[in-house]
Amino acid sequence: MPFPDELARGLAVVPYDRGWPGEFVMLARRIQAALGPVAVRVSHVGSTSVPGLAAKDCIDVLVEVQVLAEELISGRFEKIAFRLRPEPWNHAEATPGGQCLKLVFAPPEGERASNVHVLETASEAARRKLLFRDFLRAHDAARDAWSAFKQCLAATAADLFQYGQAKASPTEILMIAAEYWALQSQWAVGLHEQDKTVGHRPILHN
Repeated sequence: MPFPDELARGLAVVPYDRGWPGEFVMLARRIQAALGPVAVRVSHVGSTSVPGLAAKDCIDVLVEVQVLAEELISGRFEKIAFRLRPEPWNHAEATPGGQCLKLVFAPPEGERASNVHVLETASEAARRKLLFRDFLRAHDAARDAWSAFKQCLAATAADLFQYGQAKASPTEILMIAAEYWALQSQWAVGLHEQDKTVGHRPILHN
């Protein structure tokens, strides 16, 4: 759920922007510096991580940690003025294997839109975010269909909440195809990554 200052942005799905990967890198540097060794891996996920895919102009970041220690992680994000989203659905994510605990942070007021998802590295929710991205990167037809669907939905949805609710079931249908592709291609986390090193730790993107 957006904070009041975020609501002014409204709902818009825009064509892919070639600047998004670079904006992710800048954001990832700040997060990695704040979390240090607590962050096992920082990855660009969501629609802005898929070249050619229309998206809301909001960078989604996945931070994987060994243990989801809320007090420690929240304290480090507070130092860079990132805000913990308080809603129950931003503290747990449903997967076919059960609920996965998570933390989601919003950027400081007035900064570019982003969502920072913090999950344990062995969690099913983290795996699904990376698989969803890699599947769409590998399948142009699926990417283009998903792009058109989201643009139509954004044009008719009343607000971000309705947009998110309407997108949930189609996302799960797309995940069925992604899981089949993962099985057939022997996909594994990191297999399709291009690693970049920022400082002493890997930043995985685009």
